[in-house]
Parts: sequence; structure tokens; C-alpha cells
Amino acid sequence: MENLTTFNFQLSTIKEAARWFVETMGSHRVFAFYGSMGAGKTTFIKAICQELGVTDDVVASPTFAIVNEYEGSDGPIYHFDFYRIKKISEAQDMGCEDYFYSGSPCFIEWPELIEPLLPDDTVRVKIEEQPDGARSVKWE
Repeated sequence: MENLTTFNFQLSTIKEAARWFVETMGSHRVFAFYGSMGAGKTTFIKAICQELGVTDDVVASPTFAIVNEYEGSDGPIYHFDFYRIKKISEAQDMGCEDYFYSGSPCFIEWPELIEPLLPDDTVRVKIEEQPDGARSVKWE
């Protein structure tokens, strides 16, 4: 497995980490976030969305809605949480692939559950909490 990027950040520097992430996103639009419960996936996605022009108070985990749509400075941003999906057909029925191929940024939590539906160029981002509370982020 070859990582394009690895970096660490403290929660106190999450805004700077999110800014750097946005600056290095390039033309990629679908980002699958892997990590254990509490690793900081939602928190980091919230910071990324804020850097993309979404106001602070609207970004939240879409655990029950499955997908939240936010308005960023360059258009819509989609935030998915597939934690509660029981079958891949549930994701297909809600039209997730239409979002993935829309050209808008898509940030996906718990992508393991819908892996076969992810576009080939999906950027896989792994977040791990370190013993000192910092987060290690690897993306490929």
C-alpha cells in the first residue's frame, strides 16, 4: 500500500490541518474516511467543510440521514455516514452513486460497508488516534 500523504495534527491545530488537506485535494472529489469510532472522522470532515466555505453550525454527522448536503463556496458538498447501513442495496436505493459521480466533493464515513460502489479514483483516508491525543492521517 503506497501512501501519497501522511501527517499528524492535534485537535487544537485541526483548522490548519483541514486547510492543508483542502489545498492538496487536487481534482479528487470522493474521499473515503476509515477509522475506529471516535477517531475523529466527523470532526476532521467538519473542519474540511468549513475550509470549503460551509458555515460552522450546519456540519454534523449524517448518521441517521445517511447523507447531508452543505453549501460550500463552490457549490454543494456531500457528507455520508454509512454506519447504519445493513445492506449495500440501501446505499444503492438512496442513489449514492449519483452523488459520487456528481463532480461535487463527497466525504464518506464508514465506507467499508459500500466499498464496491466507490469510484475507482476514490481517495482513501485513514485516521487513527495516537496515545498523545494527536491524529495520524494517511491518504492514498
